[in-house]
Amino acid sequence: MNKQPTAILLLDDGTLYYGKAFGKTGTTTGEICFNTGMTGYQEVFTDPSYYGQIVIMNNVHVGNYGVKESDVESDTVKIQGLIGRNLEELYSRKQANGSLDAYLKQNNIVSIEDVDTRALVAHVRTKGAMNCIISSEILDVEQLKAQLAEVPSMDGLELASKVSTQKAYEQGDKNSPIKIAVMDYGVKQNILTCMTSRGAHIKVFPSNATLSEMKEFNPDGYFISNGPGDPAAMNYAVDTLKEILEENKPMFGICLGHQLLALANDIPTYKMHHGHRGLNHPVKNIISGRCEITTQNHGFGVDPEAVRNNPNIEITHVNLNDDSIEGIRVKGKQAFSVQYHPESFPGPHDSRYLFDEFIEMMK
Repeated sequence: MNKQPTAILLLDDGTLYYGKAFGKTGTTTGEICFNTGMTGYQEVFTDPSYYGQIVIMNNVHVGNYGVKESDVESDTVKIQGLIGRNLEELYSRKQANGSLDAYLKQNNIVSIEDVDTRALVAHVRTKGAMNCIISSEILDVEQLKAQLAEVPSMDGLELASKVSTQKAYEQGDKNSPIKIAVMDYGVKQNILTCMTSRGAHIKVFPSNATLSEMKEFNPDGYFISNGPGDPAAMNYAVDTLKEILEENKPMFGICLGHQLLALANDIPTYKMHHGHRGLNHPVKNIISGRCEITTQNHGFGVDPEAVRNNPNIEITHVNLNDDSIEGIRVKGKQAFSVQYHPESFPGPHDSRYLFDEFIEMMK
């Protein structure tokens, strides 16, 4: 194997790492974040919610089971870059179609390995999320600093329209008695599968779709998807949700959809210190008293004090690590949402019951 060229990782606060290049040779920028999952790296890389972000994978070995065409959440890799301790070119899964290195090159993803990811994650946990730059072509630190200074903050950035479908499409049984209109702000494929596998016929609409366009489909319910960026920059979506709430039909939101439902009820959102991303986040359902191990991926949250002071909102789920709001429902409406990912690809299936509840509402 040829000797790997040097790559540099530079953070906004001046923190500098030298490592080895992996994937595409080049330069990339984005907001740094970390995922604590031990598995499911391909699903993470193709999750549209990661658009605009450079991801640190906590697991020491990433790529060791290769990549497989079916293990995707969207049609392309959505991360801006990848940071790892050991990014593996060799893999040992018979079902795999190829190596991680070839996959990243094919998708134009600049990556760096041989980084002390434990120290780096500890730094991000302490200092908070910030922008960073990876380069395997520019090794002049001052030049990289100048380029990094031009990168916009995730705070205030509208990104959902960049990953949404441009054209409506349908999935599932067209003869189904249950029809769901899906607002696509960066929806994961396995969320759609969780609805179609329960017998629903769904139509996925672009982020700029109007309520009148969706009503032509005559849906029994509305699903508000996950996605990237700052929800507070999405006034167009909040206005649409307010109109949907007036319909008094079942509505279910996940992740960004949860934040948008909060905003539609005058509850502000905020940028978290370093976010929640991984497969093992404990959440308590305070209606049933049961706890769930959840899959999460978000850098924004809903204001806990504003939720508790809103007479129209009931809290349904809370995070057992930091007491953040993980689920709400609107009183007098059939509208509810969760901050985490109940489809959980990858992750435990503790929360799949939420799709069953949504389907039952429409029945």
